Amino acid sequence: MTKAQNNFKAAQIKFERVEKAYQEKWGSLNQSLNLAGYKDHFSMIINAYKAEGKLEIWLKGNTDQKYSLFRTYDFCAHSGILGPKVMEGDKQTPEGFYYINVFNPMSTYHLSLGINYPNAVDLFRTGNSRKPGNDIYIHGNCVTVGCIPLTDEKIKEVYILAVEASNAGQEKIPVNIYPFKMTNENMKKYFTQFPVQVSFWKTMQPGYLAFEKNKKQIEVEEFNGQYLVK
Repeated sequence: MTKAQNNFKAAQIKFERVEKAYQEKWGSLNQSLNLAGYKDHFSMIINAYKAEGKLEIWLKGNTDQKYSLFRTYDFCAHSGILGPKVMEGDKQTPEGFYYINVFNPMSTYHLSLGINYPNAVDLFRTGNSRKPGNDIYIHGNCVTVGCIPLTDEKIKEVYILAVEASNAGQEKIPVNIYPFKMTNENMKKYFTQFPVQVSFWKTMQPGYLAFEKNKKQIEVEEFNGQYLVK
């Protein structure tokens, strides 16, 4: 762990909203972590499902071999339809494999965690003649034009968990945004409704299935507008 990572929590908690979030949530949250067996450092994965409107927090302790589901939160608002974000202003929530790249303790939407949209797959899809858009966050409040809103109370917990994971040394917290739980049954169902997305969703499903089977962080490459699961 680097010194900067070790000081991450100290730097974040200097912000009033983060300090207050810890005052309000950390006691019960830490108790739940201890009861679940996370008495030391942990790493974190976020899986989100647009159709179901669910955001899952998966955690793994230092000595654990696999991730376990810790908590599930409901989206409190939705934007767009199923299918990936293509360009600026389309109000779509992205679909793909991302990671947290911004902690915003002074967000317009209370607290927010930014993801690294657009990635190479997104840029390939958008093309050179259009703008892909940006500023995609998991945030508080209950409005959205492409982000994932959870309410202020819920984002406090998710933000704290992300701070704790980062402070423990996790450099990249994965955020995997799926159109739906990508079982074979659901694939058939949604292929009928959204045939234009079939080829793209087929590149995402192996990542979903690999995590469901192994409960380990998936390794994904981005190539020519597709995801390739290692």
